[in-house]
Amino acid sequence: MPNPVSPFLQNQGFLILDGGLATELEARGKNISDPLWSAKVLVEDPDFLRTVHYDYLVSGADCIVSASYQATVEGFVRRGLSEWEATSAMRLSVKLAVEARDLFWEKQENRKGRLRPLVASSVGPYGAYLADGSEYDGRYGLSRADLVAFHRDRWFLLADCGADLLACETIPSLSETHALLDLLRETPDKHALFSFSCRDAETLHDGNRLADALTPLSRSEQVVAVGANCVPPSLVAGLIRTISGATSKPVMVYPNSGESWNAESKTWYGTADPVDFAAASSEWYRSGATVIGGCCRTGPEHVRAMRSTLEEESAKTD
Repeated sequence: MPNPVSPFLQNQGFLILDGGLATELEARGKNISDPLWSAKVLVEDPDFLRTVHYDYLVSGADCIVSASYQATVEGFVRRGLSEWEATSAMRLSVKLAVEARDLFWEKQENRKGRLRPLVASSVGPYGAYLADGSEYDGRYGLSRADLVAFHRDRWFLLADCGADLLACETIPSLSETHALLDLLRETPDKHALFSFSCRDAETLHDGNRLADALTPLSRSEQVVAVGANCVPPSLVAGLIRTISGATSKPVMVYPNSGESWNAESKTWYGTADPVDFAAASSEWYRSGATVIGGCCRTGPEHVRAMRSTLEEESAKTD
């Protein structure tokens, strides 16, 4: 299977990921305070979810990511669904994104200056299933074999839903990196993005070196981009240096908006101006990142601003 990311990098110089899915759902009035997080909307209002995916495409995203980050069959069953219903909900997460992409691409006006967007099946870490913030720790107390066993059924399910690639997101540990890479090898016709959750510019949240996680990924032709997500923008420049120094794979970054969470008041504080975020994305691009998007607290306006800015940057190098 051809590398799905290469045409974007070759023809426009970058690939823009979407922004925070949960963020946009909340901004539009959805209550996702639930262990299933954004996957809750899969059960309650799937048409709404498709619309959000579509709007990210209209804003300029080259790749939209399914609402399966925190979704598992076990999690849906715990919520009261049958195993068949839970499996169907998992498949639906990707189906909605594919439908949104196909609806977008049907309109000729959307094709001007664009390549056909990609759909990625989101594969969240074990910590996302726990829904206790463990993806920002990574010290699960599980072996590599345990993590392969946890991810296996969901991996094969999400790999067989019609997405263009899989997105392994917010990976906090070296052992989980190896576990997901093991499963990628078992699906040799699939490609994947690998994005890490880091405590600083050189270290995974479990305490291992980011460079040590990148080494095995560098040897896999199935891995099409590597990077970091759900980190503050202040870490991105250092992360780009670390990643670029450890691998020749395309560098991917999609940080949070720059706002901070106040656990006591349960509110965000700081600024998340799309223009400022886009200006920062320009710096990341010049520093070597070519797959760029947003995570928590970013939305379609951030994507729109990034696309405009990166098109200008790319034009300077033509």
